[in-house]
Amino acid sequence: MKVTPLAIPEVLLLEPKVFGDARGFFFESYNARTFAAATGLSPDFVQDNHSRSRRGVLRGLHYQLPPQAQGKLVRVVQGEVFDVAVDIRRASPTFGRWVGAVLSSENQQQLWIPPGFAHGFLTLSETAEFLYKTTDFYTPAAERCILWSDPQIGIDWPQTGASPSLSEKDLQGVTLACADVFTA
Repeated sequence: MKVTPLAIPEVLLLEPKVFGDARGFFFESYNARTFAAATGLSPDFVQDNHSRSRRGVLRGLHYQLPPQAQGKLVRVVQGEVFDVAVDIRRASPTFGRWVGAVLSSENQQQLWIPPGFAHGFLTLSETAEFLYKTTDFYTPAAERCILWSDPQIGIDWPQTGASPSLSEKDLQGVTLACADVFTA
């Protein structure tokens, strides 16, 4: 597994070893020993989630507050998305900054998003299926949402030809200046 820290070094781009031939391919999408050896991290994943979205659907920017904060290991198994992590750790030198990567079924890359980051993605292909492992259970009372278009953050979302399609919850997202964030 190849691991590349992004501009915010706690967010990691992971590239698994893919074994392919004329029949198709095989790779381990997650192996605790390999992940720990490559990253120095040993997260305890407790929940797997799977979503399907059509072109232009934007999900996020979601996170959960402590003590139910979630780390996420995300990947795309069909289609393509632009995936984003925003540092919401107030004491961090990169507070309010974002990093993004295109994840697709073609590139088979994954992103590790540690607790303390808001997460979102925009579907770039006709449809996309998105899988993510989380380090804590979904807890509605701990969940928060930051506005995807917050000018203070300034995410450079790719253009898909139309305004993003958002859930009611995501339309109600707050700006980073008004959000409950991580204080430590």
